[in-house]
Amino acid sequence: MTLRPEYSLGHSPYNAFLFAAVGEEQGGGPLTVLSALTRLGFDPWQEAARLAGLPRETAARVFAVTIAMLPEGDWKASESEAIAARLVNWLPGQVPQAIPLVQGEYVDNKRTKLTIATALAWGVLAAALLFFTLHLISNNNFAFGHEAGMSTQG
Repeated sequence: MTLRPEYSLGHSPYNAFLFAAVGEEQGGGPLTVLSALTRLGFDPWQEAARLAGLPRETAARVFAVTIAMLPEGDWKASESEAIAARLVNWLPGQVPQAIPLVQGEYVDNKRTKLTIATALAWGVLAAALLFFTLHLISNNNFAFGHEAGMSTQG
């Protein structure tokens, strides 16, 4: 499955945010937002898109909770709000939300296509069965023993 253009690494507007450093891990290496979100089980691009759609203050509060779930590195849990406020500034401006599909119309259309395809498949199967049955009857292949011209005497 290919990524949508806004989630691809080369052209993602979320790169600045995702590759920003949260801080240093206890081992001394930098911990990026991308790594932090991945370790917590989030899809980094989806989470970045979700946060980008929120007002900055709300995004910072929400992301602070996420940072607080991380094991402490060179930062303290009490610093998660300040870290989150710094990091959400790397998010692009308000990203327009995707236009939702009109569920009823889309689902009904999909269901109708599925129903038509199913009915067509059953129709073809019924026609084939009818043709096969008529063919066997016309050749007397349903007749058994002496009725089909076979003699039981040797």
